[in-house]
Amino acid sequence: MRFAAEGLGWKTTSEHTLLYSIGRQVQSHTEQLNSLILQVIVTHVQFSQMGRLSHCLITHEGCSFLAFALKSNPSYLKQLDLSYNHPGDSGVSELTDRLNDPNCKLETFRYDHGGEFRIKPGPRKYACELTLDPNTAHRHLSLSEGNRKVTRVSEDQSYPDHPERFDCWSQVLCREGQSGRCYWEADWSSSADIAVAYKSMKRKGGSNDSRFGYNDKSWRLYCSGNSYSARHNNKRTAIPAPSSRSRRVGVYLDWPAGTLSFYSVSSDTLTHLHTFHSTFTEPLYPGFYVYADSSVSLCQIT
Repeated sequence: MRFAAEGLGWKTTSEHTLLYSIGRQVQSHTEQLNSLILQVIVTHVQFSQMGRLSHCLITHEGCSFLAFALKSNPSYLKQLDLSYNHPGDSGVSELTDRLNDPNCKLETFRYDHGGEFRIKPGPRKYACELTLDPNTAHRHLSLSEGNRKVTRVSEDQSYPDHPERFDCWSQVLCREGQSGRCYWEADWSSSADIAVAYKSMKRKGGSNDSRFGYNDKSWRLYCSGNSYSARHNNKRTAIPAPSSRSRRVGVYLDWPAGTLSFYSVSSDTLTHLHTFHSTFTEPLYPGFYVYADSSVSLCQIT
């Protein structure tokens, strides 16, 4: 009779085979139980604002289920605690990839032994820093606050001649061109156009080719009082005014996806106003048309 080493004693080969078979069945049932538990967890996460899953022995496989839950209902979960689990790099990566969804409202994601990753909600996770470009500013526009505020004035500003300066419409562009995902906010007073444009847009003369929204190289949102309208290539779209009377606008650009969205911002709540759909071919530069007795300020997003 042949013998095989097993633990601290000796067992026959047939006994070893039996024990191995039992072990496989236990493992199979355990995996089925784990799968069932994960399905319960997913249901919990899909319809809860807070997912407290620390010390739950969740592995990268469980993270796949959680990523699915975030995908199927991205706007519900606010906090997710996976501390003291075993997600691995691949599990963490799969979950953090879901955070790129602009509809994802997850604000706090904890995944290590006490560390915490705080996430700006929605499109704000893509916040970018912008500054106004003095070389593009019309001479009736005064820049201040470190080139982050523009005010319409009656006196000509002593700007030098420049090929990129708007010489008819009271417009200004930012220095930074955008060709990825980015988000910014601006406060406006009285009336203003919140816009983006290609650098190749014309700057000279009073034709539609050099005015935001009136050509195929620019897109704009007109804001006045509690009235809004969108315009691109001289096609105007009226926008119903939201209930809040906010004078702050948020702009989310997803350049690769070809979307440009505008939001009314009030008490950290984003109310969708309009989305343009296009195939962008150049980087887009944020810009503003400032009407008489008006100003626009770029906001610091914290």
